[in-house]
Amino acid sequence: MAKKIELLENASRKLLGHNLDTCSMEELHEIDNQLEKSLKNIRSRKAQLFKDELEKLQAKEKLLLEENERLCQKIGLKRILEVEKQREIGSCNQSTQSSEVVTELFIGLPTRHCS
Repeated sequence: MAKKIELLENASRKLLGHNLDTCSMEELHEIDNQLEKSLKNIRSRKAQLFKDELEKLQAKEKLLLEENERLCQKIGLKRILEVEKQREIGSCNQSTQSSEVVTELFIGLPTRHCS
């Protein structure tokens, strides 16, 4: 049992990149293949999780959009928003027309009043 544990620990160390100086070219090639297979499995699992999460978020988006539409219809928000938008446009036009400011600007050296 202790010998098996030691072999597993050595294999684990080699997969982590430790104690590779004692490995032959064939052992390094085998470790490389194992790592490639592991990376392929990890990336596949990661892609599946992303896909699942994306599908879940898309379903949630659809539900939220439907709920938003239902609520808008319930309170007549669309009409209210259109009226408010028109008011805002009108008030913006009025405020820009009446926001002219008159200032006196003097460019040059100040004049000295000598007595």
